[in-house]
Amino acid sequence: MKRLIYPGQEKISAALGRPSAGNEDIDGTVREVLDRVRAQGDVALREFSQKFDGYAPASLKVDEVTIQEAENDVPPELREAMRRAYANISSFHSAQLQRSAPVITADGVKCWSRDVPVEKVGLYIPGGTAPLFSTLLMLAIPARLAGCRDIIICTPPGREGRVNPLILYAASLAGVTDIFTVGGAQAIAAMAYGTESIPAVYKIFGPGNSFVTRAKELVQLEGTAIDMPAGPSELLVIADESANAPFVAADLLSQAEHGTDSQVIMLTDSKIMMDRVEAEIEKQAALLERNSIAMQSLENSSLILLETIDECLEVSNRYAPEHLILATADAHRHAAAVINAGSVFLGPYSSESTGDYMTGPNHTLPTGGYARSYSGLSTGSFMKRIFFQEVTAEGIMKIGPATELMAGAEMLGGHRNAVSVRLKYLEDEQNRSTGKA
Repeated sequence: MKRLIYPGQEKISAALGRPSAGNEDIDGTVREVLDRVRAQGDVALREFSQKFDGYAPASLKVDEVTIQEAENDVPPELREAMRRAYANISSFHSAQLQRSAPVITADGVKCWSRDVPVEKVGLYIPGGTAPLFSTLLMLAIPARLAGCRDIIICTPPGREGRVNPLILYAASLAGVTDIFTVGGAQAIAAMAYGTESIPAVYKIFGPGNSFVTRAKELVQLEGTAIDMPAGPSELLVIADESANAPFVAADLLSQAEHGTDSQVIMLTDSKIMMDRVEAEIEKQAALLERNSIAMQSLENSSLILLETIDECLEVSNRYAPEHLILATADAHRHAAAVINAGSVFLGPYSSESTGDYMTGPNHTLPTGGYARSYSGLSTGSFMKRIFFQEVTAEGIMKIGPATELMAGAEMLGGHRNAVSVRLKYLEDEQNRSTGKA
């Protein structure tokens, strides 16, 4: 990791630059996949699955017997852990379901809103060597709580050509049984356009590699909504002299092992802590199974010594990390200063790993600085809000004249007239009732 001692703003900005995805132009490949799947459906899906995954299933949909039998391949203690995670995630996301009360904005004018589920959603779950069953829980649980009518899952097969049993068991736990053995950009195309086997959806969720991410971005331009812009994992830790150096090092490495393009940053006001964490990283990294991945990620990463924790918080808000750990003695006070972050972990025992699996908040979070303007996934991500308004005769007389003025000022005569005819009608009715007509 790079070491920066009281750097100036220019050096800080350089250190906080996200890793470049490289110069490889993937648009041509992704567009070919999208166009072929849209035109050829399942035939194209099987061809691309054979090409990219080395396996083309006869039936793209996983049968119910296979889903049910997957439970037997999951160790009992892991099943129990997944059930606990399910309960915690459900509790947190259930609390987000709220019903808004009607609001009287003027005499005779009542307005309200109602949240309704997105009817058809598609969940993309990376598989293969790293089956992200935890992500399936994080997506499927709020989708079910929101009341989405149709929920489908696309996930690539492992090397042996079958979906990992952990993913199948997680899907069963979450109550989703429409699972399709297809991955990559072709899965995104299938969910966006629909094929003979896979139905089209209205919104696509889930992480993936650069091809999956670009496919999501492109189908969004054509009308299929997506969850959020996605990129490599990232973690920023703010640590003062009270922090536990082994804990901080372990947290940094936990994100560094995600991928070679991941980025981890530590900001501190203590040089002693910087030295301790650096030594711990070297010690712990040697024990990681994914050591080579973590070490490449650390090349994108930095340990930065600043004057104060307040300055650390300012830099963190500028960076807008996906994950932020506050390893400080006064973490709750410092948390109040956080304005740009995906998910925040307070105190020595709040590891980012527990957030990935067990605490309850969603781990699908904005990366690449998008935490400045995006939130992590919630139950509301699977819903849309419809507004309702009811204006009575009394109400149109109260707000109608002002509406006419504003519409006229914008030179929208039709808008003004839609109010004027009502006001004229009411005036005529009043005159008739009083004998003035």
